[in-house]
Amino acid sequence: MSINKALLALAMGFALAACSNQNSAQDAAADAADAAAEAQAQADATAGTAGDLAQESADTAALAADTAADAAADATAAATDDAADAAADAAEAAADVAEDAADNAEQAADEEPQL
Repeated sequence: MSINKALLALAMGFALAACSNQNSAQDAAADAADAAAEAQAQADATAGTAGDLAQESADTAALAADTAADAAADATAAATDDAADAAADAAEAAADVAEDAADNAEQAADEEPQL
């Protein structure tokens, strides 16, 4: 009976770790999507050369958001904890790229010459 309890506790521990990785990856994907939306709003509000730079940043943020969403899906479907960890890390890295791109779009908008 104690072996069964130990195996059950071990299985529950693995399930909890997997859920944590999935939640982390999903949170990162949501953050990336928010950053991409922010970057696109900045690009839409910016004209001229600064607008072009802001749009490039928005496009980068959108691509990073897609990458984060794919990584979150990979974390959910991962067969092992290591694979789920790697996918969650990839989602977080993509979210960082999206946030950096959103910052670049904001900076381009702030540098727009006033006429």
